[in-house]
Amino acid sequence: MTRKFSRRTMLRGLGVTMALPWLESLNVWGKVAVGQTVASEAPVRLAVLFAGNGFHSKEWWTKGDGRDMQLGQVLAPLTDLREKLLFIRGLYNEQALKGNIHSSQTGNLLSGAPLASGGDIRSGTSVDQLLAQTYGRSTKVPSLVLGCEKSNPGVHKNYSMLYSSHISWTSPTTPTPLELYPALAFDRLFKDEAARGDKSVLDAVLADASDLRRQISNADQRKLDEYLDSVRDVEQRIEQAGKQGELQGWRPTLDKPNINRPPDGIPQNIADHMRLMCDILVLGFQTDTTRITTLKLNNDHSSLRFPHLGVDYMIHHLLSHSDTADWLKVNQFFVEQLAYIARKLDAIQEGERTALDNSMLLFCSSMLTGSHDATQLPVVMLGRGGGKIQTGRALDYSGNSNRQMCRLYLSILDKMNVRPKTFGDATERLSEV
Repeated sequence: MTRKFSRRTMLRGLGVTMALPWLESLNVWGKVAVGQTVASEAPVRLAVLFAGNGFHSKEWWTKGDGRDMQLGQVLAPLTDLREKLLFIRGLYNEQALKGNIHSSQTGNLLSGAPLASGGDIRSGTSVDQLLAQTYGRSTKVPSLVLGCEKSNPGVHKNYSMLYSSHISWTSPTTPTPLELYPALAFDRLFKDEAARGDKSVLDAVLADASDLRRQISNADQRKLDEYLDSVRDVEQRIEQAGKQGELQGWRPTLDKPNINRPPDGIPQNIADHMRLMCDILVLGFQTDTTRITTLKLNNDHSSLRFPHLGVDYMIHHLLSHSDTADWLKVNQFFVEQLAYIARKLDAIQEGERTALDNSMLLFCSSMLTGSHDATQLPVVMLGRGGGKIQTGRALDYSGNSNRQMCRLYLSILDKMNVRPKTFGDATERLSEV
């Protein structure tokens, strides 16, 4: 019997649904014209990565274009990705200048909306969630919102600290919940029933995968095997981390903790925590389980420490008020997460382009430096948005009176075929993006 594949072809098993990666043999995403057998085209994805508290004031810069582009030391981890990079200077959110503190500069980063003060909660629907409400309907998970530091419910100088903890907003009064636990984020991508949580995703779909393998090309068989191996790798690392008791959120293996209780909201091993979240982001895109992911690496006004970098004497927020070598080291650690995601996506071939070429990775913070400078925001994009973005360039809007960050969001929305007339405080796109 010839198997029929729908537009949303899935591998299925007991309690598990697993989307397929892009395969040349299957028309998974695109539509084939009547009488033609053209290959399908992979979708465009958006990932927003946030690093709080800004960056080293003297090392956030680029010079030149393309392969000859020079990067400041903060961006050095992206050196091999220069030709797929877009550096944007000078954009800002006018509403973020009103409070001049972390909360008032972060809660509207992805919306440009005015924020309620006095401890009230009101922002604006963020660009990722606007996409989730429209573009995201095509996938099992409309959007994945990940975090590596617990949200802070306090109030700081008349503004709720929830603004510092959330950049993704489902509605003006509803911050989108952060998924802090890699295991639960993984389950959300692949599992249909929580009760089946102890069953391996791959074990559940193995029979369906074997049947599919017989009906696709040799090249696609290799691609499918690589994809299944990557899923198994993440499963095994989650299992191992749980046994070691190192990270928050893993399946418990002890009757009582074998280490002292850590401070609230700080993962015991932040490097492994972030790396797993990066891998889950890539898997979500690779499988087309989601096309929109927000990864908040830390909070603005963050309390994270970095013992693996030898920087354990001061929390992230206080360290941001200096331009020390240790601050630069922490900055580079955050940029390395972006570089890791980009390289993994760039290694996934999807027809004539890579998954990175079919994606937009937006890396940003709510202030340029730790001195609360929000007059211009640090913005780097990687990926070509399905071939619609010319990369290897630096754009400077610092002398432009019409430099709203929301103009960039309108351009991003365009690349994903969502075209509102306005967004936030912007009425026109950035024509250069």
